[in-house]
Amino acid sequence: MKDYNLLIIDDEKSQRDILSGYLKKKGFNVFTAESGRDGIKIVEENVIDIILSDYKMPEMTGIDVLENVQKINPEISFVIITAYGTVQNAVKAMRIGAYDYISKPVDLDELDLLLERIIERKNLKSENQFLKTQLQEKHKLTSVISQSPVMEEVLSVASRAAESKATVLVTGKNGTGKEVIAKAIHYASPRKDKPFIALNIPALSENLVESELFGHEKGAFTSADKLKKGRFEIANGGTIFLDEIGDMTPNTQVKLLRTLQEHTIERVGGTESIEIDVRILAATNQDLEKKIEEGTFREDLFYRLNIVRIHVPALNERREDILPLIEYFLKKFGKENGKENIEISKEATDKLLKYNYPGNVRELENIIERAVVLSRSNVITESDLSMKVKGLKNEGDLPMPGTGALVEQVEALEKKLIYDALAEVNGNQTKAGKILGLTERNLRYKLKKYNIKK
Repeated sequence: MKDYNLLIIDDEKSQRDILSGYLKKKGFNVFTAESGRDGIKIVEENVIDIILSDYKMPEMTGIDVLENVQKINPEISFVIITAYGTVQNAVKAMRIGAYDYISKPVDLDELDLLLERIIERKNLKSENQFLKTQLQEKHKLTSVISQSPVMEEVLSVASRAAESKATVLVTGKNGTGKEVIAKAIHYASPRKDKPFIALNIPALSENLVESELFGHEKGAFTSADKLKKGRFEIANGGTIFLDEIGDMTPNTQVKLLRTLQEHTIERVGGTESIEIDVRILAATNQDLEKKIEEGTFREDLFYRLNIVRIHVPALNERREDILPLIEYFLKKFGKENGKENIEISKEATDKLLKYNYPGNVRELENIIERAVVLSRSNVITESDLSMKVKGLKNEGDLPMPGTGALVEQVEALEKKLIYDALAEVNGNQTKAGKILGLTERNLRYKLKKYNIKK
């Protein structure tokens, strides 16, 4: 209790002395005041955590003191001490911000329980604030690994976009870090203390996407046994990130457009318009202009989303970032796996620096994590690198230039990479897709295209 400063405000000296003596023995740093004015002065000059204030005092009531204290420091936990006949006033005090009240004569056991609840709540708030600060630190723009000029420009645009309310469309290939940029924008924005809610569009069916985004009323469909708030409602005041928006169906596109225009949503199966204040960030690995020409993406929705566009380059277009990313992932996964002193050999580093990374940053991250986990020593060598990288050691594994059409060479390489990824994870398509930077849908398409058996 020594870290908690507690102020007792009571015009009765005997009451002050009893409570002060008892709470000092409990370990509190106790301040006392015989009037509301004296109490307010103490609050102005000291860091006070908890106040126990009598309700009925000359000149100022406990509610008067509460109102003044809230202007100075609203984080102070305020408890009203009330006689039997003034309980209604104590309840009124709680409505305007008091934590609780306790009746006279004060039961010390009851007071102990009340103070325990207050301290538990304060500790929880402190922990939440610490975690929130850690989260903001982790996702801030300056934490994004970038030494290349092209990524510096990406972060410059993201920084300027963060301060606005504008929708942002983040484009780039799978695994480039589009969600990393979206989170960095959110945590650099005025909405940073509000929720960041993400939804991966291709991972869900059309009906589930609508239910997840907009929520549903009880009985809206067979399995809707209770009302469910959608992600727009959950994100209210904050940011929603719609990943791979190019896969959104036409019906859902219409609903999203209406939300962007009217700042309202309707739950599935409902008729009530619910006002929301949510910033929308979207990402895609597809050419939306081409999809507009094909008639599979709405032009009006595109222009609503494309207020600010940020293109995240592929890793092979920002090669200056490969080495710092290797160092970052090495440190990250070393710490997570109890191998803080792990290093990487020059030969392994050179191999990683020369590799082309079709799966982009996500692939590099996977390679380093696997190497850290499976390494038998404190130095990662070439033999610790995943099969996909090792496979590039032998030029005979790849089609030679000039031996066929470019498309055939690319397809041969792609087929090999898929085989290697599946072999590495014993045929697990979800894990293979993660290694390759492909959605499950895209991976299934390629398995069928190349007649690769599961």
